[in-house]
Amino acid sequence: MVITKTFDIGDGRTITIETGKLAKQADGAVVVTMGDTMLLATVCSKKEAAENVDFMPLSVEYQEKYAAVGRFPGGFFKREARPSTYEILIARLVDRALRPLFPEDYHAETQVLVTLISGDKDNLPDALAGLAASAALAVSDIPFYGPISEVRVARINGQFQINPSITALENADIDIIVAASMDNIMMVEGEMKEVQEEDLLEALKVAHDAIRIQCQVQLDLAKEVEKAQTKREYCHENNDEDLRKKVQEEAYDKIVAIAKRTTTKQERTEAFEQIKEALIESLPEEEREEKTPLITRYYNDVEWNAVRSVVLESRTRLDGRQLDEIRPIWCETNYLPSAHGSAIFTRGETQSLTTCTLGTKLDEQIIDGAIIEGTNNFLLHYNFPPFSTGEVKPIRGTGRREIGHGNLALRALKPVVPAGEENPYTIRIVSDILESNGSSSMATVCAGTMALMDAGVKIKKPVSGIAMGMISDEETKKYAILSDILGDEDHLGDMDFKVTGTADGITACQMDIKVKGLSYEVLREALDQARRGRLHILGEMMKTISVPREDYKSFVPRIIKMTIPREFIGAVIGPGGKIIQEMQRETNTIINITEEGEFGIIDIASSDKDSIDAAIARIKLIVAVPEVNEIYHGTVKSILAFGAFVEILPGKDGLLHISEIDHKRINNVEDVLKVGDKLDVKLIEIDKKTGKLKLSRKVLLPKPERSGKQPE
Repeated sequence: MVITKTFDIGDGRTITIETGKLAKQADGAVVVTMGDTMLLATVCSKKEAAENVDFMPLSVEYQEKYAAVGRFPGGFFKREARPSTYEILIARLVDRALRPLFPEDYHAETQVLVTLISGDKDNLPDALAGLAASAALAVSDIPFYGPISEVRVARINGQFQINPSITALENADIDIIVAASMDNIMMVEGEMKEVQEEDLLEALKVAHDAIRIQCQVQLDLAKEVEKAQTKREYCHENNDEDLRKKVQEEAYDKIVAIAKRTTTKQERTEAFEQIKEALIESLPEEEREEKTPLITRYYNDVEWNAVRSVVLESRTRLDGRQLDEIRPIWCETNYLPSAHGSAIFTRGETQSLTTCTLGTKLDEQIIDGAIIEGTNNFLLHYNFPPFSTGEVKPIRGTGRREIGHGNLALRALKPVVPAGEENPYTIRIVSDILESNGSSSMATVCAGTMALMDAGVKIKKPVSGIAMGMISDEETKKYAILSDILGDEDHLGDMDFKVTGTADGITACQMDIKVKGLSYEVLREALDQARRGRLHILGEMMKTISVPREDYKSFVPRIIKMTIPREFIGAVIGPGGKIIQEMQRETNTIINITEEGEFGIIDIASSDKDSIDAAIARIKLIVAVPEVNEIYHGTVKSILAFGAFVEILPGKDGLLHISEIDHKRINNVEDVLKVGDKLDVKLIEIDKKTGKLKLSRKVLLPKPERSGKQPE
């Protein structure tokens, strides 16, 4: 039976959720439609869990079908292949919202697939993917503490809009995606143009109001689906309560003692590991293999409770800091002599070595997605090698975490990077994390800011970032907001909240909340504490470099822009690109031409000023318009019986008639001129009908004196 629910999201726009028509063999399947955008979401979960698995093996995938928008995929194979960055980012948004809402003891492998099956160029699918995934779970028998939904909220011309069009987003100063359940905010990610903390809170409230409506629609839908009435029974954990009690009694006080000492990450990790190993060694040898996974799980639970208790009771942290204290910071710029810009940012045990490279328009990234197309001239790549945490791991392709962290840092810096005429460069930032113990993405933002300034990029304002955390107790209502969190505090805490911005406002944020009932008052307190920490970090950065360097380094390519009439673009390029290629080769420059309206925009790049000047001079000759009475130094291109054709400007020939070569009579042109001869000529006429050019040489020659006898 096909079941459909439709609801309004404002401005006469509606969203429809349908189930029972497509993919009926999946545990749950829905189609979500908004305008012409349609997403198919399916979910399947195995009935049994693998042995010794103590986590939720959830995989979330998002894919866009090119046929959804009537396009062919690019590349040689002409079919959808590995996910694009955009698809990975959407999958991460959905994953982060869903993952905390499965039962802690549910360990069956579960797969959520969201597919764009019809695309609308003005309705972005990313804000619908979370709704589609949650609705598929809602109509299934898979245990899930939902529903949730995701919406995009944007402030456009001072007004908040839910899931605005792509066109409308161009004027937004807040653009965030929010995920929430009926009662709690779960996830936030987005970018802003230096807005205040109160503005962000207001956006979250607007988003949550819209999400509550969408959650209720899912509940109403699930009531009409027979399968969803009874969630499946499962037993994925076998417990030994005596062993659990033993681990609690023997480990708790030892963990508390370590948590109260000021230790480094490695010291703390080794100390905690020794406690766990001692517990395992205390087991009879014949029981170790069977009970080691149980001890590991019970120990992790005890550590989680013990460390949190220490923070809540003592109001100090694992490394001895106060709740709002930032770790020591040191910075350095111009560390790499051959890079266009470089910076080291070190905060505690987290370190980023970041470079800035300036390129031409030819270095722009081509974006060829089903929905998003175009080019990108500001790139930021984040790398997280295993040695940064002292580990040995195989080097694979770029991971989803790296893509997500890099995207957050890019969003943080993008609002301050000059655009248009102010910035002729394609800019690439690369952050290599050399040490990691908490918030390497925020270290990337700080190092990226300094690398940009070291390269001489005239950013509008410097940006810093901070990662906030929180530990709370639902029973006692105690909570602690932590500034500049450690990796352990991220793992053991209830919130990971990253905020970036200038001295004047927020530019990006990313928040994941793992606890129920986080009030807006606590969130406001966290934002205020984050602002103070962010400004402190910014102050430390400014001690190293506070403004962009006055000029680029000597080996950085200079880029000069020229504007020419559109009709001359072909003349500059030449047949098959012959003219422009020859010009680049002879002047040692890189020349790129784009068409904008009635003009051609030419970028000329070289690290040598004389090379740029030479290219400019040649282009000016090509686009110059012949003027009557002007004198030109031309080249004879061909000779005919009645005269010679002389090129006075590149691609522009005029006729030098035999009668205009000299004052004296000439019977044969070849007696005077040869092909390739250089000579000065004057443009004496332009035919108004044909545009043909008439030249004269004799008007530039002195007139001969008259011969003959003078009268007596």
